[in-house]
Amino acid sequence: MALWEGIRWLHLVAMAFFVGGQLLLAVAVVPVLRGDSERTRVRAIARRFGWATLVAIGVLAATGAAMATHFHDWGRETLHVKLALVVVVAGLVVWHMRRPAFHALEGAIFVVSLAIVWLGVALAH
Repeated sequence: MALWEGIRWLHLVAMAFFVGGQLLLAVAVVPVLRGDSERTRVRAIARRFGWATLVAIGVLAATGAAMATHFHDWGRETLHVKLALVVVVAGLVVWHMRRPAFHALEGAIFVVSLAIVWLGVALAH
């Protein structure tokens, strides 16, 4: 069972990075640097977070698929809703990459991410 606890731990760390990073950016980094005449620092931070987020998403996908298989969750409606919301977040992220000035997308990504976390808790074994 230690293997599956480790896989769940990796999943939770990746989720904490993804959602916690969004929260840190929203409540600390962006407000502090908003008045910066040069937006290069905000862009550099966002770009670095973006690359690390890709790693976190890869970990989430691999560990999530492994757990869904191991615990026979593929038929659960809660998982289907969670995966649909993951697709929604992916679409919002792509949209935000193309329209970074549309700040409402940041809030939408965060709210949907919180819903995904809620569903993950519901799926926990």
